[in-house]
Amino acid sequence: MDKVVASAAEAVADVADGSTLAVGGFGLCGVPSVLIDALLDAGVKELEAVSNNCGVDEWGLGRLLMEKRLRRMISSYVGENKEFARQYLSGELEVELTPQGTLAERMRAGGSGIPAFFTATGGGTQVAEGGLPWRYDAEGNVIVSSPPKETRDFVTNGESREYVLEEAIIADFGLVRAWMGDRHGNLVYRESARNFNPLAAMCGLMTIAEVEHLVEPGEIKPEDVHTPGVYVQRVVALTEEQAADKKIEKRTTRPRPEGA
Repeated sequence: MDKVVASAAEAVADVADGSTLAVGGFGLCGVPSVLIDALLDAGVKELEAVSNNCGVDEWGLGRLLMEKRLRRMISSYVGENKEFARQYLSGELEVELTPQGTLAERMRAGGSGIPAFFTATGGGTQVAEGGLPWRYDAEGNVIVSSPPKETRDFVTNGESREYVLEEAIIADFGLVRAWMGDRHGNLVYRESARNFNPLAAMCGLMTIAEVEHLVEPGEIKPEDVHTPGVYVQRVVALTEEQAADKKIEKRTTRPRPEGA
């Protein structure tokens, strides 16, 4: 039952070239940066990553991207990562852009044993009809595009509407970051760092969690658990320095009010 491993390097040692990773985080919040760095040091390549976005240049998944370790991304947001856009448009990276809520539900479904589901999101667009560019060649020509998806009309609230069939996502590995975790793998996320982490934990066949505060079993109240330990196979306890190393994507400030 004790799922704690000695180091991040040990935790990712069996991640092989070509593996699919479900990675928690939103922007730079709740990103399993220590595990990502361990993958970088391990030298694995040709990875497929499922994540809301790909971090930024030189942080988060952006570190793997900069080293050309990613061959494919399933994500909903290109964001501030210029290298992501460059690799995509130059044919170096295949990208399956997916509506954000649909991506979240595909990951949740994968962890719940639901192979596919219908959603209204994307109906009447290229999401359903196919033709979204997945991969370009070096000259900017589309060489791989999204296939058409099955659609059906359902009546809800007395109104017929088109729904799109979306397949669940199951990844070889799930990489997440939690604020607190115990030795059994029960996890608690702090505030907005919760984001995609529970979903990445659910849909990974082998889920690895880096935790800022490791506690003993029983110290987390059952009602406070966000991800039950049944979804987690390995736990990495971070050092104080690692836990404190957090980046801010965009820092905005305003003058201090007079008299404050």
